[in-house]
Amino acid sequence: MHSSNQRLRVFSANLLMAILAHLTHNEKIFKFTYRSIAKLAEEIAQKDYYIEKIRWIRDLFDQDHPSVNIAKRLLRYPNPHHRKTIIQNFFFNEMLVGTNKRKAFEQTPGGFYPPGMLVISPTMRCNLRCTGCYAGSYSRDELSFETINRVLDEAKEMGTYFITVSGGEPFFRKDIFEVFKRHNDAAFLVFTHGGLIDEKMADKIISVGNVVPAISIEGFRDHTDHRRGAGHFDRVMRAMDMLREAGVIFGYSVTQTRENSDVITRDDFVDFLREKGCLLGFHFMYVPVGRDPDLNYMPTASQRDQFRACLHRWRNTKDILFLDFWNDGPVIGGCMSGARKYFHINARGDVEPCVFCHFATHNIHKCSLKEALGSPLFRAIRKQQPFHENLLRVCMLVDNPSAGRALAFSEGAYFTHDGAEAIFTRLAEDMDKFAEDYGSFADCAWEKLYRPTTCAES
Repeated sequence: MHSSNQRLRVFSANLLMAILAHLTHNEKIFKFTYRSIAKLAEEIAQKDYYIEKIRWIRDLFDQDHPSVNIAKRLLRYPNPHHRKTIIQNFFFNEMLVGTNKRKAFEQTPGGFYPPGMLVISPTMRCNLRCTGCYAGSYSRDELSFETINRVLDEAKEMGTYFITVSGGEPFFRKDIFEVFKRHNDAAFLVFTHGGLIDEKMADKIISVGNVVPAISIEGFRDHTDHRRGAGHFDRVMRAMDMLREAGVIFGYSVTQTRENSDVITRDDFVDFLREKGCLLGFHFMYVPVGRDPDLNYMPTASQRDQFRACLHRWRNTKDILFLDFWNDGPVIGGCMSGARKYFHINARGDVEPCVFCHFATHNIHKCSLKEALGSPLFRAIRKQQPFHENLLRVCMLVDNPSAGRALAFSEGAYFTHDGAEAIFTRLAEDMDKFAEDYGSFADCAWEKLYRPTTCAES
């Protein structure tokens, strides 16, 4: 009976969402319908954390926060099939139904609360040689079609329906859309350089419905072409135009470096990408791992802090959903790695704590997903999280490098490619210095944002 009631609520919420898609210009009906959806979502969710988040989102809508326009953009322009599938798979399967399955899995013998997201790299093939690529030193392996499907089946059994696909360039896989079709109940976020996207691929994305591309960009033309090769900026622009015209939900991905920081923190850069059709914005920071690690390519501590401040401002003024790998600690309660919120399976099958933590103790070819995520290494990471009481300083690579070193050199751990140990060995002193320098910025920001009466204005 409980399962039947839940299915009925999901069906009702989907019906309301479909109605809402046609009524976004009528403010009164729009607000009434989204409140009904929020109420149904609260009834479906069984974990207090998600109930609180649903209520928080509802309050933002009631306050006419810019996030209201993000929802309207989601409901207005995309292809109806694509929109319906993404809403069903992410908002209901992952956030609501998946949450309840993850909670149930935690109660099983030897269980734990599974992560809400899995990052998998089906291939390390790529036709670009971007400066400082985090994946540039992996061997050119590929996961078999059968292994990918087995891993995703095991993940969904745990309640994980949100799959991020990285690489390499994922669209080099000829069978990648067969994976999307087979797992039509999951939502796929695909990080791509965009150079392989054409009208035919845009049509395929619409057809499967459950794929959201995030296209890498480094700034405007000069910075993008400098890092990714001459002419690449124009290829990205054409890809975005084709996706927008086809009605595909898509976003951008940008990595902050010392070279492009002044550009990517400008309002006109974000506004430009919004006009191109980006609904989502994913922000990363260059970390000296992968191809030719270089401390001079990292943003300075002050640049990192500048971007944190920009992100805080944009979330109150721009109708793009911004996500930041390093500055969202206060939002998600600290570090995500070690299967607390996510983990990474590389193209060789190594189960890594994070896409930037290139060490592991388990390989998916030799164990189940449950065994890998319940490993002593991953449990040790989760036990130590959030690594710092200041949730702006929670990364074990750049904020608490001594913790990262201890875990990387723990018993049974191995590095997943040649040179992966550099950040923990020859660069260790510099990483400690970076953590110390940023700490002074982060501590004051933490006080101003969360305990404003105890920090003097600078």
